[in-house]
Amino acid sequence: MDDVKDTIYFITGNNYKFNEIERMFQKEKISYILRQNTIDTTEIQATSIKEVALFKLNSVKGKINNSYFIEDAGFFINIPLNGFPGVYSKFVLNAIGNKGILKLIDNFKNTKAHFETVIALYFQPMNKTFLFEGIVEGKVSETIRGTNGFGFDPIFISNEIPTNTFAELTTEEKNSVSHRGKAWKKLIEFLKENQ
Repeated sequence: MDDVKDTIYFITGNNYKFNEIERMFQKEKISYILRQNTIDTTEIQATSIKEVALFKLNSVKGKINNSYFIEDAGFFINIPLNGFPGVYSKFVLNAIGNKGILKLIDNFKNTKAHFETVIALYFQPMNKTFLFEGIVEGKVSETIRGTNGFGFDPIFISNEIPTNTFAELTTEEKNSVSHRGKAWKKLIEFLKENQ
C-alpha cells in the first residue's frame, strides 16, 4: 500500500451512505484511509442544507483527532411542492415515506425536483473547514420503482438517466450522475491535491 498519511472519518450512522462513498473512495489513489464514525451530531432545522451541514460538523469539533466530514442532503420537489421536503427530508421520509410524498402530487407530467448534497469537511492539517456541493436535477416518478439505493431514490428520475429511478440504477450508475457523486468528486480532488 502507498504511504498512509492519515485516517479521515465520515461521520454518519447511515450505512448505505457510507458504503456508497467507500466504493468511490476505494477506486481513487488517495493516501487517506476512510473510516466510518457514528458519533452523534447535533442537527438543527435551518433553511439551507449548507447551514445544517456546517452546524452538524461544528457540533463534534474537538471530539475527533483527525480530519472528518459529514454529508447532509435534501430532496426538493420544486413543482408542485415549492421545494418540500427539502431540509426536512429525513423527517418526512420517516413520517410519510415515498408513498406519502406521491399522494401529495396530483399531476406528474410537469414535476421538477432535485437532490442537493453538501459535504462539510474539517481538514486537520490546515485547521480549516471546506464545503463541497452537488446537485442533480430531475422529476418525480408516478410510482415507486426499484430496490437499490435508499431514501427517496425509488421516486426520483434524474435528467441524465430519464428511463430509471435512482433505485433502479447500480451504485456505480447512480454515483456517476448523483448529487452525492458530484460532491464526492470535488472532495476527492481536494484530498488528492492535499495528500
